[in-house]
Amino acid sequence: MAYLDHAATTPLLPEALAALSAELGLVGNPSSLHAAGRRARRTVEESREVVAESFGARPSEVIFTGGGTEADNLAVKGLYWARNGRHGGVEVRRPRIVASPVEHHAVLDPLRWLAEHEGAVIDWLPVDRYGRVAAADVEAALGDDPDSVAFVTVMWANNEVGTVQPVHDIAAVGRAVGVPVHADAVQAAGQLPVDFAASGLDAMTITGHKIGGPLGIGALLVGRGVELTPLLHGGGQERDARSGTLDTPSIAGFAAAAKVVASGRAERAAHLARLRDALVDSVLDAVPDARLNGDPSPAGRLPGNAHFSFPGCEGDSLLLLLDARGIECSTGSACSAGVAQPSHVLLAMGADADSARGSLRFSIGHTSTAEDIDAVAGAIGPVVERARGARLAAAKRA
Repeated sequence: MAYLDHAATTPLLPEALAALSAELGLVGNPSSLHAAGRRARRTVEESREVVAESFGARPSEVIFTGGGTEADNLAVKGLYWARNGRHGGVEVRRPRIVASPVEHHAVLDPLRWLAEHEGAVIDWLPVDRYGRVAAADVEAALGDDPDSVAFVTVMWANNEVGTVQPVHDIAAVGRAVGVPVHADAVQAAGQLPVDFAASGLDAMTITGHKIGGPLGIGALLVGRGVELTPLLHGGGQERDARSGTLDTPSIAGFAAAAKVVASGRAERAAHLARLRDALVDSVLDAVPDARLNGDPSPAGRLPGNAHFSFPGCEGDSLLLLLDARGIECSTGSACSAGVAQPSHVLLAMGADADSARGSLRFSIGHTSTAEDIDAVAGAIGPVVERARGARLAAAKRA
């Protein structure tokens, strides 16, 4: 199989598998005071230091979660609740949230939940044809009344089309007026030089399985002095921001993957970019009317992302036809797979619903090879032709 869906999940790195396996056979709750518990706690804290160093944070800023979705929910709801309510006996109301419309559903859905259940007002930022937010638009959204804004959230790099956002500039806008800024860096963390401290962000989401670590483990990086209201209450773990027994094996695997990623980011990004560029050229040669979505400049998109719209095709049909030929890709976010609706990202970028439904995402990772790209090059032309023929036949029958 040619696996080209690394944005959905990427295979475990050998180092992560070894660290995970070594811990699975051991016992010890990191919150226990006996020897087994202290050993587990040492593993957790050493792993926290590795994750922090890998992403430019202090160890005290790393809050381990059950994955990216939980971390995003903790950021979105936790920041909103902490910035609203009674503070020092005074009722504080900051109902507005400034957000991009191209976020992952792990951000979009909690935002909509807050609007429906908590009275939040979502100010949706405009995006250009590449899906990029301008820092000037964030500044305009904050306007003359930044005190009414709970926080800003704009993802570091888009999970569908790969466009990289100007998070440093956006964070600077928020910091200038005292409004916290969160970024979902789940896709960026394994491919770009992600540095929490240098970014100026107040909160940042990362997850293990997108960088070669285990499933079910992630982290929210939270700056010192940033208050969060927890989603989970219980034992008070993780600065009392995320109660629950810590998953020592997964944390160890996450840290091992983070260390590998941090040690070879530039080389890995260059390798992914070479494969991506070859894939883009091959697809456009085979299907000249295909459209590359997102920023066409290599500097403005994730090195491992190539996202296309194919006129006259249904994305699901293309995916299944490629799958039958041993090529695995996606129509967009894996979390929305199987949902028969156009991509909200492409719609926000100005695409029509038909184009948004006829799209595919190829995402390249650490196990990808030139042979995988050759497989796509040989298959994409006949697959598109067959998908178009099937759609025309269905239209005639209708």
